[in-house]
Amino acid sequence: MSAIDQHGPASHVARHSSEPARPTYVPKQRRPRKQRGPRWLPGLVLVSPSLILIGIFVYGFLGWNVRVSFTNWRGLSPKYHFVGLDNYTALLRDERFRADVRNLVVFTVVFVAGALLLGFFMAMLLDRGVRGEGFLRGVYLFPMAISFIATAIVWRWLLDNGEGADTAGINKLLSEVGLGFLRSDWHKSDSMWAIAAVALPAGWALSGYVMALFLAGMRGVNETLRESARMDGASERQIFWYVVRPALRPVTFSALLIMVHISLKTFDLLYALDQGNLRIDTPSLYMWFTTFDGGFYDRGATIATVLLLGVALTVGPYVWYSLRTERR
Repeated sequence: MSAIDQHGPASHVARHSSEPARPTYVPKQRRPRKQRGPRWLPGLVLVSPSLILIGIFVYGFLGWNVRVSFTNWRGLSPKYHFVGLDNYTALLRDERFRADVRNLVVFTVVFVAGALLLGFFMAMLLDRGVRGEGFLRGVYLFPMAISFIATAIVWRWLLDNGEGADTAGINKLLSEVGLGFLRSDWHKSDSMWAIAAVALPAGWALSGYVMALFLAGMRGVNETLRESARMDGASERQIFWYVVRPALRPVTFSALLIMVHISLKTFDLLYALDQGNLRIDTPSLYMWFTTFDGGFYDRGATIATVLLLGVALTVGPYVWYSLRTERR
């Protein structure tokens, strides 16, 4: 029998326990590095190229345009002789500009109202749950994917004012279904409402975008609120008026301002539809023709500055409302 066996396992354990314990290795924790500079500095460096380009090619050119509006630059040779507010006072006395402003007001009212009503109606249909909703959404949004130039070319044929065998577009459709008495010359009529016909293709093109905004707002309403209202005996009409409608106020406000902003700077649709027709002339068209056809760069810059102020007055409340909502 060996010595380990004679003393037994207890003596073996006692012998090993008498040995000094080895120290346990604890790795040192590295101290976090001190951040050099403010936290927003890396983000600023990342977006600085974009900020520089925007500052030069957007705000820099806007400032240069405002500067030109206070000069008497006419012709190809730049002239920066300061004339104060003479260009603005002359523009206010310009009969064509005042007629263009009236046209712009009519165009904006018809365009915004048509796009909002049509977009809201399409959103209501989709919100009720119809078959093929994904396909219908694509159909409704498709006009927005088409450029205003292509839209103008199509609607130039649809709004044709020919007579007899030359009738085409909507007038031909009306005559085929026995509604020939509704025939119209559309944007080529002598009425002051000729500009309203041009608002039809614009509203058609952007109604899908408005539909998407309203549909997102309707789908954002909690279904629990609707079910609770149904359990209380509310009809679907009451549910919409007292539950869904209040939730759509921010969407309606946003859609309204976006449409007004687009209407103020619409140019390509009007230019491609009928560029020489003064009945559908707007400040944006007047700016183009007076600058590049007439060489009156001072007047063109003045019109552009006035449009810029109109856009700023339109977008400003929207930005203020958005910032106020986020703070809440």
